[in-house]
Amino acid sequence: MNHSTWRTRRARQLADEAVEYDQEYADARLAGDLGQAVYDRRIELGLSQTELADRAGMTQPQVSRMEGGDTVPTLPLLRRLAKALDGTLNLAIDESDSRVTFTPHAA
Repeated sequence: MNHSTWRTRRARQLADEAVEYDQEYADARLAGDLGQAVYDRRIELGLSQTELADRAGMTQPQVSRMEGGDTVPTLPLLRRLAKALDGTLNLAIDESDSRVTFTPHAA
């Protein structure tokens, strides 16, 4: 085995080499991105986890798990979250990248 096989993914990425990712890693990152977007929008609106849970028909522990990236929500739940957070949920998934944002509805 030569030295190049021991290089880290980050070093290969910085060298513009192809980097393969585990599907589980990509899924976990997407769940984390969604959780961060929910958290950011909830804080922007000044809501507690309990208040968001009430608006979205969830429990506070479910909101906590989602914000922590520990769960993958269903499509109906994503729709309820978008409504509860008074915004449009934007989800962009590409082969090697994902982005999750909320666009606030006009007041």
